[in-house]
Amino acid sequence: MRNRVLRPAATLAVITLPLALAACQSGTATGAAGGAVTGALVGGPIGAAVGGVAGAAVGAALSPEETTRVHTYAVAQRRPSIRVAEDVVVGQPLPPRVRLYPVPRSVGLSNPYSYTIVNDRTVLVDPQTRTIVQVIE
Repeated sequence: MRNRVLRPAATLAVITLPLALAACQSGTATGAAGGAVTGALVGGPIGAAVGGVAGAAVGAALSPEETTRVHTYAVAQRRPSIRVAEDVVVGQPLPPRVRLYPVPRSVGLSNPYSYTIVNDRTVLVDPQTRTIVQVIE
């Protein structure tokens, strides 16, 4: 009985995983959605939560060119780095004490992001939720 349930779920996961991974390449939000769908198919609600986090980590918010522009801008601004004990991880919110700086339109991003410097790393942030979108090395 158990194999009758698991075998179709595994087959479906193998079929949909490449689609979800392709979706992950287009951005963090899309990656999170694709990962959540794949995770839900394989592991139910818990799989959806784990898959969403993994998908968000795989997806990148910016193209390599945009990443370079943001990093160049952030370095030129010489903002102070703030130390936090928490891990700086995509999908996690920053503590309220961390100051965010807007990325100006002149940098050429399609979405209105903010950035900050945390633990000597440039971090791209969704200003609405304070959620880390990308860590720029």
